[in-house]
Amino acid sequence: MVPLGQPMGIHQAPEYGGIPRPAPALNQETLLFDPAVPAPGALRAVLAFPSTYSVGITSLGFQMVWATLAQRPDIDVRRLFTDQADPPHRSSELFGLSLSWELDGPVLLDLLEGQRIPLWSHERSDDDPLVFGGGPVLTANPEPLAPFFDVVLLGDGEELLPEFLDAVVASRGQPRQQRLRQLARLDGVYVPALYRPTYDDDGMLSAVTPVDADVPSSVRKRTWRGNSLTQSAVVTPEAAWPSIHMVEVVRSCPELCRFCLASYLTLPFRTPPVEDSLIPAVQRGLAVTDRLGLLGASVTQHPQFDELLQWLDGPAGDGVRLSVSSVRAATVTAELTRILARRGSRSLTIAIESGSERLRQVVNKKLSGEAIAEAAAQARAGGLSGLKLYGMVGLPTETDDDVDATAALLLDLRRRTPGLRLSLGVSTFVPKAHTPFQWDGVRPEAEARLQRLGKRLKPKGIELRPESYGWSLVQALLSRGDRRLAPLMAAIRGRQNSLGAWKQGLRRLREEPPAAEPPPPSWEAIVHAPWTPGQVLPWSHLHGPLPEATLIAHRQASLNPPA
Repeated sequence: MVPLGQPMGIHQAPEYGGIPRPAPALNQETLLFDPAVPAPGALRAVLAFPSTYSVGITSLGFQMVWATLAQRPDIDVRRLFTDQADPPHRSSELFGLSLSWELDGPVLLDLLEGQRIPLWSHERSDDDPLVFGGGPVLTANPEPLAPFFDVVLLGDGEELLPEFLDAVVASRGQPRQQRLRQLARLDGVYVPALYRPTYDDDGMLSAVTPVDADVPSSVRKRTWRGNSLTQSAVVTPEAAWPSIHMVEVVRSCPELCRFCLASYLTLPFRTPPVEDSLIPAVQRGLAVTDRLGLLGASVTQHPQFDELLQWLDGPAGDGVRLSVSSVRAATVTAELTRILARRGSRSLTIAIESGSERLRQVVNKKLSGEAIAEAAAQARAGGLSGLKLYGMVGLPTETDDDVDATAALLLDLRRRTPGLRLSLGVSTFVPKAHTPFQWDGVRPEAEARLQRLGKRLKPKGIELRPESYGWSLVQALLSRGDRRLAPLMAAIRGRQNSLGAWKQGLRRLREEPPAAEPPPPSWEAIVHAPWTPGQVLPWSHLHGPLPEATLIAHRQASLNPPA
């Protein structure tokens, strides 16, 4: 799913006590769960999202965490967004952040300052709240933000979050360091202060090891294997997708495109049963709204998706406005597009990555040009008016010819499907932790290739929506960096919307590093340089679903296919 957030920083309403004022939007919510009445003496918690209310309340992950906390009588939870908040506590004992995009990470510091919580975990006392975070960004590589967190939850929250909350409540009143050591014994719980990075003579990371033998040597992501996934806990007209009920249809993706965090980090591919799980989840939301969103990295690859679609095509779907997230082009059928059009969808979204057959094979995108053309034809025939495609520039081994092939594909689709509105969203490849392409840096020629696509497509009337190349570089800095970047974020807070501030800040940090550690690598070394498989990575002590040897094998199979 395309990220909703943008690197626009913090824009707060008038404050009282450093906290954004409550706003009318919070009074327009319809809850799909029964919140508990906090018991006397309940633990006081704040759950924050590093963007506005309309963006944050559209995050299924944030909703799941909030509902989990709000249904416990032993926890009194309040929400905090950058523009509004629930009425605040006089003080809190637990502060949580849900983070789904690297560029939102620095906003954490603004939120902590607004709550008068010391930024650095080592400066907090027993009187300060425990600061915890979760979400895909922190599960992939928490290290640039690690010194600001007391605890990071790695992986799926369905089981991990209740276990963590039980332990936090049970340890109330104990000294802070004792509590953190107890929490570190839970599977999937990472306490950054209990791990120490070491560096070689060149300043390169050589290891991240526990401070003593009582701390686990590594932490593994937790994986939920139950027969249900996430669904909306709240419906509101103030969400970025107004009044929508969202249901997660699948988690992960069986395609395993070599760059894809949504595939690799969330393995295995999980598909809850339609009859016992998905239909009841849909019905729950349709009782209060007529808008339904089916979400997942590859929704139409659910083995029973046709059954769910047929159910929505019947009386149960009358009056429903249905939308689905990105679907695999090879699964687009006349029946799918007909039902989507009948249920209010106007367009279909597919990820093609590139118009080049060769490059799609490199990234393991099992998709032919004819399948893309057939998807466009089916979209038009089924009554949809638009087709949104998503691609990338700067992928490993890409050439200008591959970029030209993407332009040629769009032009061919326009010729073959007249009347179908085409748009291409295109981003720069950014390496992600725990994927086979984590060792490949951002290619500087990507910026010129974004412009090359624009020159080929815009004069032909095809909408091109490029992501900022400059902000892709900052995204890569945070996705590949280690905890030596934390002082950079502290130094530029308030100026994190300036690309120049990031580069200037990193240069200054390299010239005047903290005395206790060597300077961080250069911008070039973090963002652009290829890394060597086998070298210590900032996240090497944090284990994802697949071992490094498997990721290396996948990378070699893509970049060095057999003759």
